[in-house]
Amino acid sequence: MSSASAERPALAARLAQGARERVASGPGWRSALPASAAAVALVTALIYGLERWIPVLSLTVLYILAVLPVAVVFGLAYAIAVAVASMLAFNFFFLAPVDSLTLADSRNWFALLVFVVTAIVVSELASRMRRRAREGSLLTEIATTLLEHGSVSAELERISAEAARVLRVERARIELGQAARGGVALTAGARRVGTIVLEGGGSREGSARRLLPALASLLGVAIDRERLAGEAFEAEALRRADVIKTALLRAVSHDLRTPLMAISTSAGALARPDLAIDEADRAELLATILAASERLDHLVGNLLDLSRLQAGAARPEQELLELEELVVSSLDELGAAASTVELSFPELRHAVRVDAHQIQRVLVNLVENALKYSPSTEPVRIQVAGNASEALVRVIDHGPGIPFEERERIFEPFQRGSRGDEAPGAGLGLAIARGFAEANGGRIWVESRSQQGATFVLALPAARAATMAL
Repeated sequence: MSSASAERPALAARLAQGARERVASGPGWRSALPASAAAVALVTALIYGLERWIPVLSLTVLYILAVLPVAVVFGLAYAIAVAVASMLAFNFFFLAPVDSLTLADSRNWFALLVFVVTAIVVSELASRMRRRAREGSLLTEIATTLLEHGSVSAELERISAEAARVLRVERARIELGQAARGGVALTAGARRVGTIVLEGGGSREGSARRLLPALASLLGVAIDRERLAGEAFEAEALRRADVIKTALLRAVSHDLRTPLMAISTSAGALARPDLAIDEADRAELLATILAASERLDHLVGNLLDLSRLQAGAARPEQELLELEELVVSSLDELGAAASTVELSFPELRHAVRVDAHQIQRVLVNLVENALKYSPSTEPVRIQVAGNASEALVRVIDHGPGIPFEERERIFEPFQRGSRGDEAPGAGLGLAIARGFAEANGGRIWVESRSQQGATFVLALPAARAATMAL
């Protein structure tokens, strides 16, 4: 499990806990009370400064400047308190008898009623705007999250926690598909996407009526997107499998048939009693049979290795080895063809922990590929180098090179590249080489320019930081 996946439940729990705390605590009274008192005091001071030029009763309306911001920011309860405090302050400081809280004049009661109604209306409008802003923010966040991560099931806990916060309940749980007991259906049109179960506290019916259909639509779109992505992935996998099967059939029909035909023809000639064959011809026919048999054995071995790599069954049996010894051993397997290979070893040897057979197979395939495309007059060079973290083997040929657009394609099964149109083989050597290299924690790439030869680089993790002296 990835670290991001492991953190999601904890994140969802923290979000849910935060939602419960916000529901329980309501507005922050430590900031609301001083701010409300300051608003009343500021307006009172303003009226005190203006009463010399404006009739004091006309200034009563200025207390609206205290009620409105408190209603918007802190809600209804604090707005009503500010309305009452404003009327009491106006009566105490400006209405006769001054320094008294008497409300003998009915106009004062009417002003108080206006303040209270204004507080209720404004706070309700502000609360509604805040709720819709939270709902819009939630939907935007959900849409962004589902587009970025794609996996609906992995994000349900976090979405549920955010929905609980917006709907003012302690907990929410979303279940996709079938209906859940005690839940509210999430429907998009005529389609039931799932169910949301709300626990602890009563949700606002208006918020739920606006939020849940939009939430259902987002979840429905994300589910369809995830399903289509899965179907596209499966279709691509099937397409690639068909390509490999087609290439395999071509290899079987051509690369297997050619040596089989040579064996059959040569063996048939040797078996005919009416055909006079001298010793030289007999030896040539036997050599043809042996060469074709070796070619068949090599091709069948490549096909088996490729199938093991694709099935994940090529598990390396690693041991500590010297990379230079592996290079020499791989050249021994090439026999007489290795006579045209030049070696360049550093003064210090490089230790690697790999499967000897698999890495020798990698090196043999790389050298055979280089010999296949190099002119007979030009040697193939092998250079060994490295650093504290990697040991490198470079196989350098002087062939026609590899175009930039083919540098990755030639490592795919049954691909030989444009320079290999006339060369024998099924195009499996480089694919097997990369597969065995990656199985041992290494990598292979090609450095080349067209008509300037090619350099294939094998990089293997160094077994330890210090190299071994000769």
